Amino acid sequence: MLARMVASEPRFHQDNADVLVFTFKEGLLSAVAHDLKIRVTKFAVRVDEATSAIDATFDARSLRVMGAMKDGRDAHGSISDADKKKIEENILDDVLHVKKFPEIRFVSTSVDEDAEGTGYRVRGKLTLCGQTHEVSFVSRSDGEGQVAEIKIHQPTWGVKPYSAMLGTLKIQPDVTVRIALPGAL
Repeated sequence: MLARMVASEPRFHQDNADVLVFTFKEGLLSAVAHDLKIRVTKFAVRVDEATSAIDATFDARSLRVMGAMKDGRDAHGSISDADKKKIEENILDDVLHVKKFPEIRFVSTSVDEDAEGTGYRVRGKLTLCGQTHEVSFVSRSDGEGQVAEIKIHQPTWGVKPYSAMLGTLKIQPDVTVRIALPGAL
């Protein structure tokens, strides 16, 4: 399917779409930690117009902490810029090892429109930290485009979730990735 992909320019990228990663705290000292909203600031999503095949690359080095979340809402001002920078360094160096694995890639193996014509069932292979595994997700129309939320179980890709203070403060193994693309595939 991807052999037909000829477009050199990505259809979706950081200037017209949005990719967010949400992490969730756990552990004995979780009350002093934060759930986080992180933006991927550099990515490219190519879609084959004839087959809807998807080839997406995400620059792992471009993750930026946008802020803390509380009860699913932005908790503005609860993390200083210095703390955001330190968290980013931990994610990039200690969790994702971006010097060795700078790119995250998704290649679809099937993209099927749902019966209502409002979304897609997508299957494919996600490469993260040098390991490739199958993933599947559903996208839905939000009135302006397609939105998909994908749960990523970090240990499946060999990623050890962040932990500090002898494990009393840590990030849950599952993170949620939300991708919002304008229009339809």
